[in-house]
Amino acid sequence: MKKFFGVLRYVKGYWNYAALNILFNILSVVFGLFSIAMLFPFLQVLLFADDSMLQKTITKGYPAFEFTAVSLTDNVNYFLAQIILDRGKLDALVVVCLFVVITIFLKNLFRYLGMFFIAPIRTGVVRDMRNKLYSKVLSLPLSYYSEERKGDIMSRMTTDVQEIEWSIMKSLESVFREPVTIIIYLGTMVVISPQLSIFSFILLPISGLLIGRIGKSLRKSSGRQKEKMGMLNSIMEETLGGLRIIKGFNAERLMTERFREVNQEYNNVSLRIERKISLASPISEFLGVSVLVLVLYFGGKLVLGEDPSLNGSILIFFIAVFSQLLAPAKSFTEAYYSVQKGLASAERIDKILNAELKIKDPVSPVVLKKFEKEIEYRNVSFAYREGEVGWVLNDINLKIAKGKTIALVGQSGSGKTTMADMLPRFYDATKGEILIDGIPIRNTRLKDLRDLMGIVTQESILFNDTVYNNIAFGLDDVTEAQVMEAAKIANAHEFIMQMPQGYQTNIGDRGNKMSGGQRQRMSIARAVLKNPPILILDEATSALDTESERLVQDALNKLMKNRTSIVIAHRLSTIQHADEIIVMQKGVILERGTHSGLITQNGTYKKLHDLQAFV
Repeated sequence: MKKFFGVLRYVKGYWNYAALNILFNILSVVFGLFSIAMLFPFLQVLLFADDSMLQKTITKGYPAFEFTAVSLTDNVNYFLAQIILDRGKLDALVVVCLFVVITIFLKNLFRYLGMFFIAPIRTGVVRDMRNKLYSKVLSLPLSYYSEERKGDIMSRMTTDVQEIEWSIMKSLESVFREPVTIIIYLGTMVVISPQLSIFSFILLPISGLLIGRIGKSLRKSSGRQKEKMGMLNSIMEETLGGLRIIKGFNAERLMTERFREVNQEYNNVSLRIERKISLASPISEFLGVSVLVLVLYFGGKLVLGEDPSLNGSILIFFIAVFSQLLAPAKSFTEAYYSVQKGLASAERIDKILNAELKIKDPVSPVVLKKFEKEIEYRNVSFAYREGEVGWVLNDINLKIAKGKTIALVGQSGSGKTTMADMLPRFYDATKGEILIDGIPIRNTRLKDLRDLMGIVTQESILFNDTVYNNIAFGLDDVTEAQVMEAAKIANAHEFIMQMPQGYQTNIGDRGNKMSGGQRQRMSIARAVLKNPPILILDEATSALDTESERLVQDALNKLMKNRTSIVIAHRLSTIQHADEIIVMQKGVILERGTHSGLITQNGTYKKLHDLQAFV
């Protein structure tokens, strides 16, 4: 149950509710016990005692109270004998019935109050877990997601959290209540008959071991079930994102077979889990009744033996209490199975929550609020995993003065995008360091560092929100006039005003209600509004048609004015006016210089230029 207590760490902010729940559960059990305790002495006095026996009970005087079965029985007998002799058996019956009704009412009232105060824990813990998981997903570096399936991560954030909500949180009330109930009933049994209690304690752990073995098997199967669900989500995410290609290559049958195969594996695991869960209730009930029968037989020997050591009514009371023990034991067993199923989800979630944050703020960060001089890559090397043979970047040295435009060109896989991504610390250098104004960026706060930068990528990243909120994304206290001005600079204002609600129009999922050129100009408007001193432009025009490219390039030229820019480009015509062009190949800087200078060198850049000119 170590993992279960790990989940309970989220309860620490709700201990006041947990304490109230336990208190009311105790009261509920106590009043339930009183209702049982009253019946058996009453039956004995009402049905089997005559007036002489009742008078004899009264003559003995009020019995001294002790916390023993005999003392409790004598006190109830004395109380009932007085009522029967004074008012008759019918009045005694009325008193007992009223007592039972009141105790049952209080039992259920306190049980409701216990559930009332456990509800904020059940819902609050799941809410806190979702919040923490989402925050962790945002804080993890991009390198983490290169090793994980996107669909599997989504499954952990949705299906696994929901599984915890249903299996662990729904069982939380039983986990808190039933042990209290069991302890109180066991304590009562010890008071009634220590001999029978010891016998019961020997039998109960045997059934517990069998239940535990099935629960362990269930947890393993549940873990496999979650993995298969993650694979299903991955296939669905890939299918929805690649429908055009799937249909274009007539691959519907291939994808259908792939999905059905994984879905069948998920079904097989789910079937085993359902059968194991269904086994919980019959096994616990069978074991409980078996133990009850053995206790009844052993207790009967104590009553019917030559030297009886136990009163018959006390045995009946003991059996009644023991039978009441079966319901919470069964409920706790079912909760245990349910918790085991949920712990598989908890383990999957913990893999995200416990993932190492390799990119984080230093303990004592250096303040970086302005960019005044230069950016420097100093002996920078990078590999996605330490110990890799091939370096993505190898011993890069580069200085970028403030206000200059640097273009990175080269074949795909040469390290251009990785080099740009290291500046806002999406990745950290494996060797060497990057400095801004002489300050290593690892020594600064991530927020301060990224506040200095604006990013426009090849794929326009937009959100299912209004035009206004997409342009003002990440910024506070922005007016519509400022948003409109940024859109005008990005050549976006005209088409935005033609939308049904203008700047308050929802652009759909990933901006699918707009063309590629419009989406890109929206991204540029977002960067314009941020007004950063450093720009990173990653293939910002490569996916556009000629007319859209002209409009976007014009917007980019306005955006780059008086800013330090790092431009990644395949189309060399867009970077001919860069202050310096860096030609990269296999992670190293092969050539560098201006457009005209590199053409004169007649090297790799010249070959790339000639190929594009030919095309």
